[in-house]
Amino acid sequence: MKIIVLKFGGTSVGTTDRIKKVAKIIAKYKKKYAVIVLSSAMSGVTNNLIKLSKKISKNFSDAEYDVLVSSGEQMSCSLISAELIDKGFNSRSWISWQVPIITEGKYKYSRINKINKSQIIRYLKKGGIPIITGFQGINNNNRITTIGRGGTDASAIMFAKFFNAEKCIIYTDVDGVYSTDPNKLKSAKKIKAISYEEMLEMASLGAKVMQPHSIQDARLNRVDIEVKSSFTNNKGTLITKRKNIINNKIITGITSTSNDSKVTLLGVRDKPGIAASIFKPLSENSINVDMVVQNISADGKETDLTFTIKSEELGKTKKIILQNNKINFRDLIFDKNVSKVSIIGVGMITTPGVTYRMFQTLAKEKINILVISTSEIKISVLINKKNVNKAIKSLHKEFKLNN
Repeated sequence: MKIIVLKFGGTSVGTTDRIKKVAKIIAKYKKKYAVIVLSSAMSGVTNNLIKLSKKISKNFSDAEYDVLVSSGEQMSCSLISAELIDKGFNSRSWISWQVPIITEGKYKYSRINKINKSQIIRYLKKGGIPIITGFQGINNNNRITTIGRGGTDASAIMFAKFFNAEKCIIYTDVDGVYSTDPNKLKSAKKIKAISYEEMLEMASLGAKVMQPHSIQDARLNRVDIEVKSSFTNNKGTLITKRKNIINNKIITGITSTSNDSKVTLLGVRDKPGIAASIFKPLSENSINVDMVVQNISADGKETDLTFTIKSEELGKTKKIILQNNKINFRDLIFDKNVSKVSIIGVGMITTPGVTYRMFQTLAKEKINILVISTSEIKISVLINKKNVNKAIKSLHKEFKLNN
């Protein structure tokens, strides 16, 4: 039995007309495969449920939060299944606990560790099309759990793993992964195939096609993913392991962020453990620190420390630093008018001069670099937000991504 896993995002099932189109897509695959479908909630539904929780309490129970927000997927799965039944197919909706999908970890941030296959396999052998709630499962206490942003992608990937599916296709509102955001650069090109590592970097650095933890799940479980649009018949982007890709480009993609802020502590008394003293309370308050640069004075007595965080964490960060009696500094400076621009590509591992080319390209455009961070397959720079589009355009051209 050849199995295919299809996942449909919130925009794909956002209206009844779109659900009818989704049913046609499912029917097409049913001609060749046993089809397992994972669906998100209709677009906007989860956000509305979250708003309701906030109206009830600022400290809404995490366990009840998961019960509440998981109801959106139940609705969309029922509508998809009913449409298929109306068209003469054998279909039914499955809620996570009916499968069951077993999760572990905290409410709101659980992870799937087991899927009971027996009932679904029997149903597939009878020709049925199971429409299963994504984004959720149950824990060892038989309580409903959810698995965070991008959870339905993660659900689909784990179903593909447990059922040894031949394909896992993620249907969304974009028809693949692009060399950069096509809303910022019209000459952006769709990428035919991209490695897990490159996609993981792009997702974590601002590309919004998939969430990083879903890519990591696919990478760890060696599940190939195809990203396609439910609104067109265009070919999508394959996310797979490096050795499956033939690519002569040094750089695969360029990303940028829109919600970063720079924090600088001037004149910090330099001594062993000072950086840990600064970052420990931030970590304890779940504030993710990204780019870090440290400049030590000539006499070695003081240091200036700069790092980036998400802008929504700015108020909390300021409060934590000012209340931290383990550090001394002359001044604290914040800058919200910054963005991180990154180039990503496995080709830079074996190609010298990539860093120079990036910096030289930005220099020609008179774009000042504030902070730099690198990994094996990416280089990120922090620049003034007003220069983002100019930076992307020039780098896209320099690394021949227009071709």
